[in-house]
Amino acid sequence: MKGKKIKISWKEIKRQKFLMLCTLCFVIYGIIFYYVPLGGWIMAFQNYKAKDGFFGSQFVGLDKFKFLFSDSTFIQVIRNTLAMGVLNLVSTFVMAIVFAILLNEVRNTMGKKLVQTISYLPHFLSWIIVTGILHDALSSTGIVNELLVNSGILKTPINFFAHKEYFWPIVAFANVWKETGWNAIVYLAAITSIDPSLYEAATIDGAGRWAKIKNITLPGIKPTIMILLIMNIGNVLNAGFEVQYLLGNGLVKSVSDTIDIYTLTWGVGQNDYSLGTAAGIFKSVVAIILIVAANAFAKKTGEETLF
Repeated sequence: MKGKKIKISWKEIKRQKFLMLCTLCFVIYGIIFYYVPLGGWIMAFQNYKAKDGFFGSQFVGLDKFKFLFSDSTFIQVIRNTLAMGVLNLVSTFVMAIVFAILLNEVRNTMGKKLVQTISYLPHFLSWIIVTGILHDALSSTGIVNELLVNSGILKTPINFFAHKEYFWPIVAFANVWKETGWNAIVYLAAITSIDPSLYEAATIDGAGRWAKIKNITLPGIKPTIMILLIMNIGNVLNAGFEVQYLLGNGLVKSVSDTIDIYTLTWGVGQNDYSLGTAAGIFKSVVAIILIVAANAFAKKTGEETLF
């Protein structure tokens, strides 16, 4: 009943002591690896030197943040990160929904399971393997150039990784190929929870497959779509590190560098941990703002929300 307080007795806690112990392990893990490291954020407000430590380093206030936003390179990596983040969000999010709906329409059970299994196997491949496959396929002697030349679309092979205009689509394609099958699992689970009698009633009324998808399937998974959309919007600036770092080169550096690569370059490469931390804080703050804004918009429009 709403408003009713749930009383938990020591007797109940003792009865569930194994579950409590497991929960405590995860709480301790979260505190150690997610909350304790936040103390390192103090470096963003210092001219941190490893030999001086947190307490001996000079306090410089917001100087590191001022430097970030006056640095044209950082502005450029924000553009790259945001562009690739939005492109990845739209492509992977839409493709996962479309794939789940199409797979749900497959009537052959064995074929459906086979396709689903094959589709999420790339998720378990490391980015090293994925980028290696892309390099081989898109090289001047790769299968893509061979097909394009033999079909008359191209006269001579091109180096896709030497042209800036191809880099963002290649990254988006890599994310779609690697994650679509895995991301579709949650939508398939949501579809299976839809009452089968709704489809039966629609069939009796003469509705076709498209009508069932439009009027039953999509509304049925809409709450799941909204929750995952809000969560993914917060990850827009997590456009990636591995794929850009592995596929990038000097010719496309102006469009391939992301905030994470910038943080690595300054924080580790230049030993400026303060600047790298400041860049990381900026990304975290933007992620929080995006999640809160998206959640508020969803609440205002009457959709499912996170909180």
